[in-house]
Amino acid sequence: MNVYLSAALAAAARGWHVFPLAPDDKRPAIENWEHRATTDPARIERCWTAGPYGVGIACGPSGLVVVDLDQPKPDQTVPELWRKPGVTCGADVLADRADAIGEAYPWNTHTVVTGRGGEHLYFTAPGGIELRNSQARIGWLVDTRACGGYVVGAGSMAAGRRYRTVYDISPAPLPRWLTEALRPAPLPAQVTTPIRLDTGRRSGYLDAAIRAETERVRTAGEGERNHVLYTASVALGQLVAGGSLSESDVRAALTHAASAQIAAGAYTAWEADKTITSGLRSGAKRPRQVAA
Repeated sequence: MNVYLSAALAAAARGWHVFPLAPDDKRPAIENWEHRATTDPARIERCWTAGPYGVGIACGPSGLVVVDLDQPKPDQTVPELWRKPGVTCGADVLADRADAIGEAYPWNTHTVVTGRGGEHLYFTAPGGIELRNSQARIGWLVDTRACGGYVVGAGSMAAGRRYRTVYDISPAPLPRWLTEALRPAPLPAQVTTPIRLDTGRRSGYLDAAIRAETERVRTAGEGERNHVLYTASVALGQLVAGGSLSESDVRAALTHAASAQIAAGAYTAWEADKTITSGLRSGAKRPRQVAA
């Protein structure tokens, strides 16, 4: 029995576009794999009777978004943000993120266990938006594969370890909160109308405060970016509450400062807006006025 051929045909029967992987490896055995991936049984049979190829599933043509929940490597350092009790792997990180925003862990979908003991959660891609691959955008050890990406299919071998289906149901729709978290960040808007202040010592102080806080947001390091955005929002929120700055101007400045971090996947635009709103609200409790 050719287990690889059976696995490739089974995936294709679900409408998933498959292509060959190098034997016992995760790498594609062909070039231009995304365009050559197929559901045609005749082509699949010709390919997988020619050798013990693994099964790659091209996510984009298959209409899939796969959440890859990894296990840490033995020498991997845990980021400070994820040094929490009970957080040891990608599944724990995803559960923590879901719990933090009051959402359910998305377990009820097609699930494959990887060779190293991680999990692939298969979801149908949302309509009207092209999601692409992401790395750690959701959190540590949580990657996603979508347009432009592929996953190793069940039945395949990589480094002597087999991938296995452990929950054989149809993929569920990608949850809305994950769709929003993975939505491509808009290109950073060009600031053509910076905050304008009256001349004088007061405006000089305010201008320096805005520059300092937005620069902190732009240059924040890994593991502290969201906290820095929050504290900057609190500081400028105090000035808003004191009547020295307008909330709309401050929100625009902070959002622009965070745009590069959003594009890099430090947080989503939705998360950044939520953090800014929370910081401004906290700052409003301690108004700060600047003397003229």
